[in-house]
Amino acid sequence: MSAPTQSEAEIESRLTAIGRVADGIRRFFDGDIWYSFKSSRIAVVAGIVTLVIFLAALFAPIVAPSNPYDLATLNLLDAFTAPAWIEGGSSAFLLGTDDQGRDMLSAIIFGTRVSLIVGFASIIFAMLLGITLGLISGYVGGITDAVIMRIADVQLSFPAILIALLVDGVVRGLLPPNRHADIAVWVLIFSIGISNWVQFARTVRGSCMVERNKEYVQAARIIGIHPILIMLRHVLPNVMGPVSVIATIGLAVAVLTEATLSFLGVGMPPTQPSLGTLVNTGQNFLASGEWWIAVFPGFMLATLVLAVNLLGDWLRDALNPKLR
Repeated sequence: MSAPTQSEAEIESRLTAIGRVADGIRRFFDGDIWYSFKSSRIAVVAGIVTLVIFLAALFAPIVAPSNPYDLATLNLLDAFTAPAWIEGGSSAFLLGTDDQGRDMLSAIIFGTRVSLIVGFASIIFAMLLGITLGLISGYVGGITDAVIMRIADVQLSFPAILIALLVDGVVRGLLPPNRHADIAVWVLIFSIGISNWVQFARTVRGSCMVERNKEYVQAARIIGIHPILIMLRHVLPNVMGPVSVIATIGLAVAVLTEATLSFLGVGMPPTQPSLGTLVNTGQNFLASGEWWIAVFPGFMLATLVLAVNLLGDWLRDALNPKLR
């Protein structure tokens, strides 16, 4: 029999890869985590709410009735239109409009997208920095461990929001004012991420100090595997459980921190509003009766943070072997 051709080998390789993915998916749905999730009504509701918000934000240009960032579509005559179910409201604006005539529903969907982008990017940055420093600190030990942990202790003595404000203020002070709006999102990601890496570092360090004394790590050292490969291939997979819990809850904290910074006027510019920017804009009109400009973005922010926090609480319990 002739040897298989290159195309046949590629097809076989792809089928094998598909089979492995299918087996992985099957094992997941047969595993303890999925059973724990579908057994918890709170987790299911929180997961559905989070998924709906994420999908709406991801497909904002398609889902939103209009693009609130497109100045050509704004009409100041539509400003302060009440929600559709209130007298004076319009069916064209389900949740009303703001002071610039922007549709509040569209602004909230796009604002949620901005908040989630900043939240995800900042927590990924914090996770990468924290995991790296935590692995080095826990595996190397000695003076390296002492220096990294003392830096972490000093940072823990300051609230995260103050550190983010400090970093944001320094960066804005070093750059010309006409560049602030262009780099606002990057400044937010860096300032929020640099203020949240400590939790990852301390958790990874503690787990790494336990794992480095186990037999499989000592065996890897004996056969001459490089310490970096030991940390990445052997130690890191065993500390990802606690890290995933911190990352889930940290996402809610990052979104809330971004909203706080934007509410204080040092976050996203009004031309690219996040949920915090929308609340900041709306609170100026609460006394005059246009309550919907602040209430609806605030409600969306609270719903998002609550849903993600509930998922984080469930994940923490699901990954705790003492509760299985």
